[in-house]
Amino acid sequence: MRDTTQERTAYTIVGAGAIGGTLAFALARAGHPVTLVDTDRAHVDALRTRGLVLVAADGGRTSIPVTATTPDDFTGPLERVLLAVKAQATRSAVDWIAPRLAPDGYVVSVQNGFNEELIARLVGGDRTVAAFVNIFADVAEPGVIQDGGPGALVVGEPGGAPVSDRVRALVADLQSWGPARASDNVEGFLWAKAGFGAMLAATALADAPMADLIDRHRPAMARLTAEIFAVADRRGVTLEAFDAFDPRPFRQGADSAVRDAAFDRLTAWLRTQPKDRSGIWRDLAVRHRPVEVTTHYRDVVDQATDMGLPTTLLRSVLDGLRELEGAPHTMSEARLDALDGLDALDGLDGLDRLAPRSAGQVPPADEQAEAVLHRLELHSEDMVADLAAYTSRGSASDDLEALDACLAWLRQWLDQRLGPPETEEIIPCAEAGDIMIRRYPARGATAADERPVMLVGHYDTVWPTGTLADWPFRREGDTISGPGVFDMKAGLVQAVWALRALDVLGLPRPAVTLVLNGDEETGSLASHEALVEAGRDCRLALVFEGAADGAVKTARKGVGLFTLTVTGSEAHAGLDPTAGASAVDELARQILRLTELRDHAAGTSLNVGVIEGGTRSNVTAGRARAHLDVRVATDGERRRIAQALADLRPVDARTCLEVTGDWNRPVFERNEHVAELADLAKACARRLGHDLAEASVGGASDGNFLVAAGIPVLDGIGAVGHGAHARSERTSVSEMITRAALAATVLTTLAEK
Repeated sequence: MRDTTQERTAYTIVGAGAIGGTLAFALARAGHPVTLVDTDRAHVDALRTRGLVLVAADGGRTSIPVTATTPDDFTGPLERVLLAVKAQATRSAVDWIAPRLAPDGYVVSVQNGFNEELIARLVGGDRTVAAFVNIFADVAEPGVIQDGGPGALVVGEPGGAPVSDRVRALVADLQSWGPARASDNVEGFLWAKAGFGAMLAATALADAPMADLIDRHRPAMARLTAEIFAVADRRGVTLEAFDAFDPRPFRQGADSAVRDAAFDRLTAWLRTQPKDRSGIWRDLAVRHRPVEVTTHYRDVVDQATDMGLPTTLLRSVLDGLRELEGAPHTMSEARLDALDGLDALDGLDGLDRLAPRSAGQVPPADEQAEAVLHRLELHSEDMVADLAAYTSRGSASDDLEALDACLAWLRQWLDQRLGPPETEEIIPCAEAGDIMIRRYPARGATAADERPVMLVGHYDTVWPTGTLADWPFRREGDTISGPGVFDMKAGLVQAVWALRALDVLGLPRPAVTLVLNGDEETGSLASHEALVEAGRDCRLALVFEGAADGAVKTARKGVGLFTLTVTGSEAHAGLDPTAGASAVDELARQILRLTELRDHAAGTSLNVGVIEGGTRSNVTAGRARAHLDVRVATDGERRRIAQALADLRPVDARTCLEVTGDWNRPVFERNEHVAELADLAKACARRLGHDLAEASVGGASDGNFLVAAGIPVLDGIGAVGHGAHARSERTSVSEMITRAALAATVLTTLAEK
């Protein structure tokens, strides 16, 4: 007999954590084929072995079979995807989903935070479905979800479009979980949840029940929520109530008695929930992993900054949570006491040092510099933590697998610290690390020249894979050591925190094009053309290579890598010593000629670094070779050396000479545009209370290519330290702050001139 049972819709749930696991259990129990995809191998193995287990509030356990896999093991296309990963993992997850998503498939963001815009940018708006979730659940152990009781789930088309048939069908299936419903105002729910979620995030600053902490710190909770709802109001969002939370009494200017009644209802409801602490608290105190709320609220802070609205309490909560990521034992209700004493209209982390101004009014340059420096001083430990995490990822120039892994980490870290870029381009390189080009829009810039500023760095190092095993990242007081900390991982950390400081403080900055390559240490052979092309529409470039004893680099020598090969003729050196023509003898004569090309007064060096030749001591050498490193300070010297190499002739006419190789990097000369940038940097340094020197160095960088292409460059604006390419490599915490402040001050100055 034919089975007439209605065929159930299949779903793939990416991210099998609290939300994903809860919805997967409900869908699978209702008969829908469910595939769970998660990066946690232990979680996946447990799901395969025992099925998906749901623990009810009374402790009862129910298991249901599901298909579970890691992303690497997944095969087949994707159609209906419920995306339930942490917000900070959205980009990497959607990068995995996009090439597998069917043309008529879609991705539903059943996540916390605002993720639909990023998803739509990566898979298309027509394949994106908006959703709001308020599910109180936890991953109790691998394969086991602790049920959080009833909650809210709202689904709709992005951008407030009318409810569609696909949304109605999806909601009908999700009602197997609970009160799922459709709406054309998902945005209103998301912004309401942002206010409510901020209160829950604040409770993670202490180790006590959520309801009690909210109750005891009502003034801070009210101002915190009002900051977020002020942004929503400015956007014209209609806030929506859900569960026991009504957002309207928490808006600015609401009646205090009505607000207190709302607090009463909210805290009473929270006390009925099986969970008395937030998932944010659990991430910090139990799982010891970074929290996702710093990603959730980045967009809120950015929008508030653009609108001239304060986010004093919100930023204080986020900063406190970042501190707890490395030290959860410092949770304390004193942190909430401090929030109670903050005025939401005052600044924080440097904003208090700015003179009062109306929205859009830019403070004086000296006040900007002071505020930036103060902000970075407060977050010095965050900068060190970022450098430690970055350094712990080996990225040897010749290890393509390590370079790929490092670049993947960088993309996620950049999203976390700066938010998603306006555009991103990854240029694959077959035999080198890929090139990443990210573009970020201007913020509050008034300069007539609207072209972006290029920020240049490389993520490869000279250190072989395995170096970290016996020489890991170390910090001793102010000193940091480790493979690549000076050349040039600290430089990138400084650049990112410079941008972050400007954005959080609401100070203007120009549009930015960030370019990172993975083969600089081997000559940028695969990347220099793309680097120059990316810089053609930029007004200038800042290269975050290490400084020269604190000085910026305004001139670098051009580098030529050449090989001189001599071909002679072999013979028995004992029986017939005059029959052969020795390539070794000829090479020795040529080396003496080559040394005469040196002109240290003109800045020209020529080093014969490696010589090789012959086969046996009793055989007249038939071939010999010398490898040359040539450095020149001017283009005139480059031409002179090139001509001299071309004019080499053998002393012994029976031998032949061949010169191969080329100029690896052109000369970086201190032209008038470079001098102007140096003067600008010196003026910015004076605002920060110190003098800045400039230097000419023999080492080359990617700045050489850019200057030769006519792009003004300020080089060596990165780390202060020493020991590049040596085991003595190190930098300093205090100088990281100073140099990041210098970069930020240069950028905000460029935004205005």
